Amino acid sequence: FWDKEVQKGVYSCPQCRQIFAPRPVVSKNIDLADVVERLQATRQCSSGPEYVECDSCTERKHKAIKSCLVCLASFCETHLQPHYKSPAFKKHKLVEASRRLQEQICSQHDKLLEVYCRTDQKCICMLCMLDEHKGHETVSAAGERTEKQKQLLEIQEKCKQKILEREKELQELRETVVTQKRSAQTAVQKTERIFTELKKSIEGRLSELTKLIRDQEKAVVNRAEDTIKELEKEIAKLKQRFAEMEELLHTEDSIQYLQSFESVSNPVRPSNLPTKTSHPIVTFENVIKCVSQLKVKVEEYSKTEFQKILGVNITARTPTGTPEKGNNFQ
Repeated sequence: FWDKEVQKGVYSCPQCRQIFAPRPVVSKNIDLADVVERLQATRQCSSGPEYVECDSCTERKHKAIKSCLVCLASFCETHLQPHYKSPAFKKHKLVEASRRLQEQICSQHDKLLEVYCRTDQKCICMLCMLDEHKGHETVSAAGERTEKQKQLLEIQEKCKQKILEREKELQELRETVVTQKRSAQTAVQKTERIFTELKKSIEGRLSELTKLIRDQEKAVVNRAEDTIKELEKEIAKLKQRFAEMEELLHTEDSIQYLQSFESVSNPVRPSNLPTKTSHPIVTFENVIKCVSQLKVKVEEYSKTEFQKILGVNITARTPTGTPEKGNNFQ
């Protein structure tokens, strides 16, 4: 069986479906051997001699070797001797030891069933043949057994062929299961890899967008912080000039007042600062809007394409190799 798998390099057990690589060393199939042993035991049991106890033994029951259809009893070798030696038992019919003696006796006439009525399809005795089965198609039981044996052999041969067919179907179906599992596993692995790559791609775009936002944030913040420093310096100078003016206002010496007025009254040289409008607040609203729109489009596209995937028709192949259109993949 595994010789077919050589080119694939992967070997699957037809019993447990486990996949091996490389090819393992095979051992005895325990389950199959158990089934064969049971069948052989059953066959031996059914075809082997039946163990019947002697009806005449009083203490220890010995094995009976013959049953008498007249006495309706079974006898061991010792108790069977009268049937061989005594003239009174000369007409008694001996058969192989059996527990089913009563079934071989006509319940109506207490005679041995040795004729088969084909009309009524039942075993009868000689008196039945002359009485209620008179005019029916009858043959000896042994003759009918020969005919039935031929029929049974033909039926058995057909049964054997059916077993072989079913075993072949079973093996092919097991191979199909292994192939199906391998195919599904491959599909899952490839799908996971594709989605992982897609996830990495989206994460890459997210990193690019995050960097763009952070770079723009840094540029705006740096400009604003430079302006803050200049404003702080100018405010410090203005406060110093304000203090000088306050001090001069309270000076009583007119000469000192006039001498200091020019320097104190001159305006502080303003810093070269940009106007307020040159520091607009960047809210990134457009970025958020674009990303939201992208999300909606991706979800819609993903939903549409996924529905197409779910609607793909899988072309199944029967074990005989004939294409068979399967159900939708759902």
